[in-house]
Amino acid sequence: MLHIHNGDSSANTAKEASLPGDHFAFRESLITGPTPAGVSHQEWRSIRAQHLSESYGVDLHECEQELLDQETRLGSFSGHDEVVLWFEHDLFCQTNLVYLLNWFAQLEIENPKLSLICIGEFPGKENFRGLGELNAQEMASLFPKRQQITPAQFTLGEVAWQAYCSPDPTEIEKALAADTSALPFLGHALQAHLRRFPATGNGLGRIENRALELIHGGANTFIELFPRFGDAEPVYGLGDAQLWLALKRLKVDQHPLLRIKNEKDGGGALSSEVVHKAEFEITEAGHSVLRGEKDQVELNGVDDWLGGVHLSQTNLWRWDDETEALVS
Repeated sequence: MLHIHNGDSSANTAKEASLPGDHFAFRESLITGPTPAGVSHQEWRSIRAQHLSESYGVDLHECEQELLDQETRLGSFSGHDEVVLWFEHDLFCQTNLVYLLNWFAQLEIENPKLSLICIGEFPGKENFRGLGELNAQEMASLFPKRQQITPAQFTLGEVAWQAYCSPDPTEIEKALAADTSALPFLGHALQAHLRRFPATGNGLGRIENRALELIHGGANTFIELFPRFGDAEPVYGLGDAQLWLALKRLKVDQHPLLRIKNEKDGGGALSSEVVHKAEFEITEAGHSVLRGEKDQVELNGVDDWLGGVHLSQTNLWRWDDETEALVS
């Protein structure tokens, strides 16, 4: 039996629970960086390794090797009589889940059996964030409740992943207009993804807007901001490294919206020292954008990837909160 977990925390807890089989932590952050459609496996590894290396301070060659090792580990599924996927309700998890469903759907699978454990709540856990909150006994209690993955879930996983990777983000809107009930948390997660596109009001995505609002409201250190952001926007499932990445982008523009103090190395990975010492100050431009008086895209342009969409001045999509739709 092969267990695929969305991260090391739940994988380590599952090992402590003495669940039978091998445990494998799927280490990716597919909600950040480019996920372009129509590239070869080698190109995909190169693109993802470049993003992960630059964003999280990982050695490029080491990163490429880890991605290759991960593919090899996934390919070992045929040596197991069952594969169990352990995932959660937020966008971080749902994106990785549909990637894996699409990956397995491309294969002609008769054996092994694939099962899914995907939850959005747990008894006794208020404001449940994810499997990493559970202890070994609680994790073990989920194992008998696993459900075999259905053809409808495979199909929806394929459709959702291909829409996420499409250069045309309206493919996600089309996927949402269809029936997404086979994966109960997917629709809400994909809606949250669309709200990451620059807003028609001020050019900021939902994550950046919310972070600035919280800093303006007094959460001006990272150690204060991170839990408050998680409470305000649990649907994204961001780790501290993903939120830090979003904050760094706000300080490097021609007209920065944010200043970060006590930051030892703004280009490197988020360290424990930075977590405890980083302080934020919104600039005059940042306040103007927050008030909707200025537009981030007009101030600083845009060059960013959201899934398969490369946002630029000539390929600009925005999210309209009033109509709850993308506009080009």
